[in-house]
Amino acid sequence: MARDTAAVMNVLSHLSRAPRALVRRYRSHQAATSVELVPQSHPWGRILGLVTVVLLGAWLGLLIVGNVRVPVGPLDTTMTLRPSFTGGTKINVSPLGDLQLDSHTAPVRLDVNVDQLDPARSRALVDHPERLSGLQDEVTQDIAHGTRDLAVRSCVAVVSGATALGLAVYRRPRRALAAGGLALTLLAASGGTAYATWNPDSVLEPKFSGLLSSAPSLVGNARSIVTEFDVYQKELARLVTNMTKLYDVTSTLPAYTPDPSTIRVLHVSDIHLNPASWKIVASLVDQYKINVIVDSGDTMDHGTAAENRFLDPIEDLGAPYVWVRGNHDSRVTQRYLEGLNNVHVLDDGRLVEVAGLRFAGIGDPQFTPDRSKVPGGDAANELAGARLASALRDHTAADTPVDVAVAHEPVAARQTDGEVPLALAGHIHHQEMEVMKYGTRLRVEGSTGGSGLRAVEGKYPDPIQASILYLDRESRRLQAWDEIELGGLGLTTAEVRRHLVEENQPGATESPAPTPAPSPTPSP
Repeated sequence: MARDTAAVMNVLSHLSRAPRALVRRYRSHQAATSVELVPQSHPWGRILGLVTVVLLGAWLGLLIVGNVRVPVGPLDTTMTLRPSFTGGTKINVSPLGDLQLDSHTAPVRLDVNVDQLDPARSRALVDHPERLSGLQDEVTQDIAHGTRDLAVRSCVAVVSGATALGLAVYRRPRRALAAGGLALTLLAASGGTAYATWNPDSVLEPKFSGLLSSAPSLVGNARSIVTEFDVYQKELARLVTNMTKLYDVTSTLPAYTPDPSTIRVLHVSDIHLNPASWKIVASLVDQYKINVIVDSGDTMDHGTAAENRFLDPIEDLGAPYVWVRGNHDSRVTQRYLEGLNNVHVLDDGRLVEVAGLRFAGIGDPQFTPDRSKVPGGDAANELAGARLASALRDHTAADTPVDVAVAHEPVAARQTDGEVPLALAGHIHHQEMEVMKYGTRLRVEGSTGGSGLRAVEGKYPDPIQASILYLDRESRRLQAWDEIELGGLGLTTAEVRRHLVEENQPGATESPAPTPAPSPTPSP
């Protein structure tokens, strides 16, 4: 009887628990069903959102706390990392301009702002000039120390910024920490890319651009240039002077430094009757201690006798002037220049030795001042170039090899390939440099007159361009060159680009002499 009673009670107990089990199973099924009904975001959308939060937070962190103040020599600077598509290094020297280096390729750029010149440290250099010898090592150590501090500060900045923004957006510590970790990973990857693509030779070819802040107020707009042209000329010359001095300061970087014996050649071309050019040329001669000026033609615009007085300032430029006739220069122009002091006219391949260099050139065979007649076209210039190349071979056979050949049109200058180390030309109104097939280096100059008074015909004025060529006095070979570019009529921007020939690049071997080209057969 007792066993029957226990069995009954056990059955009743199971029956009483069954509804509760059914209820729990129903509720769990309902909960699962409700979870499935809630729409879930796409994984790629979540990833994109996280990356956006990380990038924005890292950028804000760098912007707020990513700056490092570093004394570099006598200067107080601020270093910062900035997001960039191209990378590189930008040195801001406000308000004069900036120096840009292609130092690396990465999604971050190093910005260095020169805040001020420390009076105490500057005075110490003036009072103790012997300290200048160790200034480069001091600057190198300062930059290395500042870079290490910047790396640590940047890591803290990007992690803090990304974590804080992640916490504000997601309100979950785990998501915020994930954002900070991803930011640190991206920064490390960027740093690794910068290290892998680091180009120490970028300091050898810096690009400097600047703005003379006082020039617009002194010169005024294009209308006032017409009535105050003398002021405009002086301001352009002063721009060259200030820009050159600043470039000399930045040249304390480990770049090519010409020794006192280096021959400095100023290459100008296509002045086209622009009187402002003489002020610029005189300023460059003074600033760069020029030994000789080479003009590759088109100094005039129409070649008339009435224009000859425009050439008179050449006598007072402070350096010998080597000139070759262009297609806008007439024989009248050439005869007038032959009568000026300190001018050496090149034509028919005749050899002239100036400032320790041997020059030979040939005038443009065509006179087309109105640009409407092309009697011989390129064929006439090819024939003129062949005559020049023949003369160069004759000078070499006479044991007086020519160092620099000059022609107005590049078509003529190309015929001298293999006969001379360096050939100079103009005509095309923009700068080019190339090493031709047989080893001759061809340098084509832009318009030192900003294409002359015709520059106002277009929507934007042409730039004023010139070059400083550095030649070794013993070998008489080109070592380096500076490309100088000023904004055209009414503008006050300036750029200087330093370039080295290939054999002067670190680790390079000396280039062989030009290979004599096969003697061309002149066409009738």
